Amino acid sequence: MRDLNHDFKLLCQRNRDGSMATQHDREVILSLVGDQLHEGGFHHLRAQGMRTKHIDYLVERWHEEGIAAGTFKNRMSALRWLAEKIGKQNIVRRDNAAYGIPERQHVSNTSKARTLDGEQLSRVTDPYTAMSLRLEEAFGLRREESIKVRPGWADRGGVLHLKASWTKGGRERDVPVTNAMQRQVLEEAKALAQGGSMIPTKMNYRDQQNRFKAQTARAGIRGVHGLRHAYAQRRYFELTGWKAPAAGGPRYKDLSPKQKVVDREARLAISRELGHEREQITAVYLGR
Repeated sequence: MRDLNHDFKLLCQRNRDGSMATQHDREVILSLVGDQLHEGGFHHLRAQGMRTKHIDYLVERWHEEGIAAGTFKNRMSALRWLAEKIGKQNIVRRDNAAYGIPERQHVSNTSKARTLDGEQLSRVTDPYTAMSLRLEEAFGLRREESIKVRPGWADRGGVLHLKASWTKGGRERDVPVTNAMQRQVLEEAKALAQGGSMIPTKMNYRDQQNRFKAQTARAGIRGVHGLRHAYAQRRYFELTGWKAPAAGGPRYKDLSPKQKVVDREARLAISRELGHEREQITAVYLGR
């Protein structure tokens, strides 16, 4: 066990605040926090060394992953508990709104889909960042996945196979290749990567992640998670033949019994393709 995770575990064992369920959930969240900070390049960190930059990194990552508002708030509560126990309350802001965390919202029929603007994309001077953005749009990838993916290895013909070490939660998955646009993006990505990933030679993941952030900010490209929303809505149309509610299509209550069966099957497929385990999460992308 890494030192940081061990520190968190000891803090939880020594401070039994709340119900048994609350204690269990808090320990699970802090274990995730330790793992994700290590993945983000914060090695040899101890609990007492936690600073504002570590909280900001986690918040940005969770925004990028598109976690539900309720999950976000639970994680922030655990971070505030941690900050209190180590005597550094000021490293976490008191107001969730300061982090851009929305109120709990399980269903939205307002589309958050985004597509790449050609003019903005032309301002991205790093070809690896530009290609990661195109992979996100074509395959609904998260930012981390679009940087770590090795397109030559992942291309299995009819699917893009994502290795567990590239994905959130360490769950491998397949994303279908269903159209010419995806195939073209994949072939261009393979040519750029030359058997590697979207991380240039002599750079590591954190370096390229920072370059990605700087390049997209300079180009005025924001809300890249909206590319996943666009992918989900595009796939919903492919699988059902009608638009998703968030894209102006019929709401679930207006579908016929047969259409409701098709709708559920499509949502289950899209949930898997996006790397989620629950069909309900698709309401965030597709509406209801």
